[in-house]
Amino acid sequence: MRLFVMTAPLLAVMMATGASAQDQTPEAQPDLLESPAPQIDYPAFIELAAEVAELREQRLLPKDEFLKQALADGALLLDTRSVAAFELGHIEGAVNLPFSDFTQEKLLKVIGEDRNRPIYIYCNNNFRDDIPPIRLKAAPLALNIPTFINLVGYGYANAWELDGVTHIAEVPWTGERQLAQLRVDIPQTTP
Repeated sequence: MRLFVMTAPLLAVMMATGASAQDQTPEAQPDLLESPAPQIDYPAFIELAAEVAELREQRLLPKDEFLKQALADGALLLDTRSVAAFELGHIEGAVNLPFSDFTQEKLLKVIGEDRNRPIYIYCNNNFRDDIPPIRLKAAPLALNIPTFINLVGYGYANAWELDGVTHIAEVPWTGERQLAQLRVDIPQTTP
C-alpha cells in the first residue's frame, strides 16, 4: 500500500506527460529546444523515479548481507556524500563520487566499463548516530534515493542499497572518528 501511495502521484504525472525518459532528448521533443531550460526535465525525472520504484524496493539489503556483497571482489561500494564528509568517515572499502559530480564520464571512470557491475550505496540516513560526519537529512531527501534513481538512469541498473538503520560502530567504519569513541554512544543490548 505504501508503494502505491508513493507512486500514484508519479504515475499521474507520467500519464500527463505521455512520454518515456528515453524520448526526452531535444531531438525527440522539439518543444524542449524552445524551452528556457531544455536540459532540465522534471516530468522525465518523475517518470524515471516511478519506473525505478519497484526495482529499488527489490534491491534493499539488510546490513550483514549488504556488507558481505558490497565488499566482495568485483563489487563497488559507492559513497556519494561530499568529499569532506567522506574524509571524516565512511564504510571501509568505499569509493567516493559526490552525487553532485555525477556525469556519464565520471561514473564510467569510477564504475568502469561493465554496466552490470554490482554497485552498493548507503547514506547518512542509514545511521542512527546523527553525529558528524553523518547528520540526518529529511527522510524524503535521503541521498540514497536520488543516487539509486540516477545510477539506473545512467544505465547502471545493478544497484543495491543498505536497508534500515544501524550505528556506525556496527559497520567497518574508517575515518577521523575513532571507532572506540563511537562505541561509547551506542546503548548496549543483550542478544
